[in-house]
Amino acid sequence: MKIVYVTGCMGFMGSYFTQKCLDKGWKVFGIDKLTYAANNDLALRFQMTKNFKFQKIDIKDLDHLYDCDFVVNFAAESHVGNSIVDSSDFINTNILGVQNLLELIRHKQDNAVSRPALFHISTDEVYGDIVEGKHTEEDLLLPSNPYSASKAAADMLILAWARTYGVNYNILRPTNNYGIGQYPEKLIPLSVKNLMRGKKIRLHNNGAPLRNWLHAADTANAIMTIMEHGDLNEIYNVAGGFEQTNLSTVKKIIKHYNGNMENWKDCVDFSYSRVGQDVRYALDDNKLRNLGWAPKRAFHKEIGPIVEYYKKNFIW
Repeated sequence: MKIVYVTGCMGFMGSYFTQKCLDKGWKVFGIDKLTYAANNDLALRFQMTKNFKFQKIDIKDLDHLYDCDFVVNFAAESHVGNSIVDSSDFINTNILGVQNLLELIRHKQDNAVSRPALFHISTDEVYGDIVEGKHTEEDLLLPSNPYSASKAAADMLILAWARTYGVNYNILRPTNNYGIGQYPEKLIPLSVKNLMRGKKIRLHNNGAPLRNWLHAADTANAIMTIMEHGDLNEIYNVAGGFEQTNLSTVKKIIKHYNGNMENWKDCVDFSYSRVGQDVRYALDDNKLRNLGWAPKRAFHKEIGPIVEYYKKNFIW
């Protein structure tokens, strides 16, 4: 049985991985400061198993790690628009929080069974945009906004702590995650929320930016694959393999919500423009696929049930 810390365990991506660990019979120490984006109902579900222990705390303030095999860091401020308005929370959590985790691992007492490895969930946005082709793990980081800059800074800290102090790590850089349980500041649940309220879906830059979609369950599987078959001290891109414009995504949401595409333009506001907007993200994830991983969830099959779920179970 493995013992794992999961930071951001009540958040969207972290909750999928937490559940996967519990399903495998692993012991999970869940860490979350329960911000506005946390799903508090998950605490009841997770705590039904004796293998889950929860601590409400900011990772920046965490001062002790019990003996464990892995520290998996999902805790992050992740909304690009919020980072453009005020980047301070992004600096505190995404950079200083990671520094604290690295220091806790570095100073793990000598009598621990072994120093845990840090599995850090980064983002494809650290590379910046790419008009053609795909980014590999060796490409330079050229973040375009305060959010992606904070994630890139965390990646750099991890590489420095690995070289200077021998901290073991893996960095995962996934593309856009989707699925049930996202807070409605992200495109899919926010679009459903606006349709429910009779408000227009706001698309920046005419909906032209291209995004690659990856289900959160596939991200959780990717982490497990690396833990079981990958090498430590490596960076892995994680791509869903399905690329489309934000406009195409919104049109699919409208179709599944309304049951047709009549007057779909009346549901969209194209007047918004965002500074620092990236045109396209795309990743080469052959390194991960060579370990035997591949996404199992297809966007065109998932989007309908997800839209229907949010229509019937909107809790925010």
